Amino acid sequence: MLSSTSALAQTVTVTCVRHSHKRCFQSFPLNYRFCDAARNSLLSNSTIFKLKTKANSNRSRNGMGTFTTRAVAQPLKNADELIDSVETFIFDCDGVIWKGDKLIEGVPETLDMLRSKGKRLVFVTNNSTKSRKQYGKKFETLGLNVSEEEIFASSFAAAAYLKSIDFPKDKKVYVIGEDGILKELELAGYQYLGGPEDGGKKIELKPGFLMEHDENVGAVVVGFDRYFNYYKIQYGTLCIRENPGCLFIATNRDAVTHLTDAQEWAGGGSMVGAISGSTQREPLVVGKPSTFMMDYLANKFGISKSQICMVGDRLDTDILFGQNGGCKTLLVLSGVTTLPMLQSPNNSIQPDFYTNKISDFLSLKAAAV
Repeated sequence: MLSSTSALAQTVTVTCVRHSHKRCFQSFPLNYRFCDAARNSLLSNSTIFKLKTKANSNRSRNGMGTFTTRAVAQPLKNADELIDSVETFIFDCDGVIWKGDKLIEGVPETLDMLRSKGKRLVFVTNNSTKSRKQYGKKFETLGLNVSEEEIFASSFAAAAYLKSIDFPKDKKVYVIGEDGILKELELAGYQYLGGPEDGGKKIELKPGFLMEHDENVGAVVVGFDRYFNYYKIQYGTLCIRENPGCLFIATNRDAVTHLTDAQEWAGGGSMVGAISGSTQREPLVVGKPSTFMMDYLANKFGISKSQICMVGDRLDTDILFGQNGGCKTLLVLSGVTTLPMLQSPNNSIQPDFYTNKISDFLSLKAAAV
C-alpha cells in the first residue's frame, strides 16, 4: 500500500496507529442511508495507518517518496501563544476536569480565564453513563458553570449518529449500557429496550432452552455498563447475528475509566470486546477517536477545525481524536497518560504539546508576563 502511494511523487507522513477497531465497515448494513460525512468519518478510524500527503516535486531517483514521522511532543512553555492561536478549546472530562467525583485543582480559574478571553469551551466525554442534562448537573455540583449546549457525551453521539443515518423510527435499539444512553435515545424519539433493567436478569440453562429475542431490533448500542451480565451478552449477540442489517454501535472502546480517584477501573471497551468476541463483528464507534463528534461540533458551531485545540489525558482517544479532526492537541498528565508513557519508544501518538494539568495555562501565562 505504501509503495503505491509513494509512486505519486508525494511526501507521505506516516503515523502508525494501533487501532483496536479495524474493519469497522463490517457493521454497516447496506439498507441504511449514510450521509457521506458520517460514513467517511467512521470508516477513517478503521485504518491502521494515518496518512498525510502533500505535493512534492523533489522525488528520489527511484521514484519513491520520502517518509517522515510526526514530531516529538513539546512541553507547553508559552500558554498565551497557544490560547491566542485558536477560537475553541475542546476538553475531555475524566482526568482533565475531574477524577471520579473530585474536581482537579485550578480548573474553575482556568475556565474563567479562557472565557474572559472570548474562547468557546466544549466538553466532550466518552463516558456514556449520563445524558447531557445529567452531565450538566455534575458540572453544577462541582461548582462549574457549564451549559448543556457545551456538553457532548458519547451517549448523545449514539443518538445523533442514528439520526444522521435516518435510522427507522419503527425499529428498536437494544442497549447494553446505562441511563445516559436511554435518555438520549428517548429525546431523539427512538424505541429502546435493555439497559439497567436487564442487569438483574438471569438465564437458566435447561436442556433444550432457547432464548427468544426481539426481531425488530435494528441496532445494538454498547457502552460502559456496571450491570453487565451474561443475559445482555446473549441478547445483544442474538440481535446482531440473527436480525438482518442490525447495527453494532459502540459509544467508545476505552480500556479503563476513572470511577474513583483512587485507581483505574475497567472501561467500556471491556463490554464492547465481549460482544465483538461473541458476534465476530467489529463495532461502529461514535465516541473518540472517531471524528463523528468532531464533525458534528464543527458543523453545529460553524468552527474551522484548525481553530480548535483538543485537550485530553489519553493518547489513543483524546489526542488521536484531535489529530484525526485536524486540530491542535494538548496532552495533560493529570489522568491516564504519564510522561514515561508519552516518551516511550513504543508510543507513536504524539500531541503538539503536553503539560501537567490545564491550570498550567495560568502559571505559564504568568511566567511569560
